[in-house]
Amino acid sequence: MASPPTSNWQYVPPRKQPSDFPLIDGDPHLFRVCRYMRTSDYVTAAGVAAATPAAMLAMEKWSPSYAGKGAFPPVLRLAVGLGLGAGFIVAYSRSSQRFLGLLENSREVDMDMREMVDKVKKGEPLYGVSQLPEHQQHMAARNSRYASVFIGVLPWFNLVNHNHHGVDTAKYYQQAERELDSEREG
Repeated sequence: MASPPTSNWQYVPPRKQPSDFPLIDGDPHLFRVCRYMRTSDYVTAAGVAAATPAAMLAMEKWSPSYAGKGAFPPVLRLAVGLGLGAGFIVAYSRSSQRFLGLLENSREVDMDMREMVDKVKKGEPLYGVSQLPEHQQHMAARNSRYASVFIGVLPWFNLVNHNHHGVDTAKYYQQAERELDSEREG
């Protein structure tokens, strides 16, 4: 199947969401969100992951099912799996909300600036290299933009490298120029 010509495609920028904190990335990649997770995200994820099997054990203690000796372990294994999945979703959601500027994100802003300026200095593309045609990158960006806000209902992650993140990347290049100038002078 032939790809449609890119000249007919018009990119619609994402709408700016009102927020008290700066937008870092409107569509962060899954691995980037995981790299930027805070210790509090891991603690919250562990708490959610432990709460699910603990709730099953508590229910079995206070209101036994009397299903027999072999019936409860599979249920407990399922509860552990669901707890781990739910813990990851909660941690991912909290980290993504910082990228979107919905939660306090000063640490992530600093990490983002450092990461992107280092990429500029090395001459690497800011958001990675994609093997997809441009129109598929547009489609992937539209499908996953702000998906993390609704992730508890429909887990949808950005797994595509593209340049459509709703952020003015000039700030990274300007900071890289300032740093390179200061390195030359001093």
